[in-house]
Amino acid sequence: MQRVARRVVVGMSGGVDSTVSALMLKRRGYEVVGVFMKNWDGVDETGVCSADKDCEEAERVAKQLDIPFRAVNFAKEYWTEVFTDLLDDYSAGLTPNPDVLCNSRIKFAHFHDYALENIGCDAIATGHYARNSYGQDLEYKSNDVNNPAFLLKSMDRTKDQTFFLSQMPQNALRNTMFPVGELTKTVVKKIATQSGFPEIADKKESMGICFVGKKKGAGRRGFQEFISEYIESKPGNFIDIDTNEIVGTHNGVHQWTIGQRTRIKRGSEPFFVVSKDAESNVIMVASEADHPALYADSFFTLSPHWISGAPDELSSRSCDKTLTCEFRFQNVAPLTKCVMSYNMSSTSNWEYMNRDSLIVSVSEPVKSITPGQFSAFYKGDVCLGSARIARPGPSLYTLNIGNCRTKIRDRIESSRSK
Repeated sequence: MQRVARRVVVGMSGGVDSTVSALMLKRRGYEVVGVFMKNWDGVDETGVCSADKDCEEAERVAKQLDIPFRAVNFAKEYWTEVFTDLLDDYSAGLTPNPDVLCNSRIKFAHFHDYALENIGCDAIATGHYARNSYGQDLEYKSNDVNNPAFLLKSMDRTKDQTFFLSQMPQNALRNTMFPVGELTKTVVKKIATQSGFPEIADKKESMGICFVGKKKGAGRRGFQEFISEYIESKPGNFIDIDTNEIVGTHNGVHQWTIGQRTRIKRGSEPFFVVSKDAESNVIMVASEADHPALYADSFFTLSPHWISGAPDELSSRSCDKTLTCEFRFQNVAPLTKCVMSYNMSSTSNWEYMNRDSLIVSVSEPVKSITPGQFSAFYKGDVCLGSARIARPGPSLYTLNIGNCRTKIRDRIESSRSK
């Protein structure tokens, strides 16, 4: 097949994956341009701007590769299109995923358009562990709208990043290469070392939200300290779901997420967040890490984003308008089988299929289904897309599965009577 791309813009971060991506494309004969995206203005708790350090490293790599280099600042776009939404979500008691939003709204929107329109490239490339059904060189790219590109899992399943790309627009995927998607992380590091970048290969991977400091000692800033700089404290109560007793206080629902261990010290048992209510400012907690209130076997979503078009099964009478597939709502979580369908809505006169909402039933109860997070859906190697979780279905505790609620309360009463 003939190549459709000659000049490729690589998003460079100064890390090993983008370095090897640029290196491989150059070796394959492409005209490669390296571009660093600055998405956040500010310094960490040590007074250093990590973005500036990363930019310097990316520029050094580009110079060593002998490719042109540019830096582009999308901090304003990130603030207005990602960060302000993140603050609104946390204030509403949700737990957003800024990495998914950054990819869909910044990297594969503003960066993609900048590369094509300002640099005049034929394609972009990133160091994500993923694959494109159009092939490594986009050799199978088609202008036929009935032949879309599909986002595929990477060969290295332990490093697969399709979850973070699950809101990716189709028009960007059609123009995107993933050079390391066919390789394992071990091989990528070996390539970097053997090609004169041993210090890049040995760098620690960046984990978590890029603009939040790492809590590793006195004076270091963690997430709760960071978010408190933008959202005012709003003290409320922790309430034990089993006894309905107040067991502690908190400074706001925005500082906690479902399943998180609290700092409540009451006897020997730790307490874990079960649910949050932004209006009443109450956080319900349970004294067991595997409390049945943390588990549900269904959840509801907001409007789904289908990367390559909505699956036919959801509209097919032969499939009962249901789709059997797999999902995850955390990148490191194992895939879980599920059955989904469009949710039903009604007016005073009739009931109708609501394509802006999904109801997802899972094959086995899932822990800590978290409103605000994205649930990514998979069919084999294909990442179909994702949808934000609106709310979990009733918990095992609410349904009293296996008489669990009664047993817990009987146990509490027994311990009190001793």
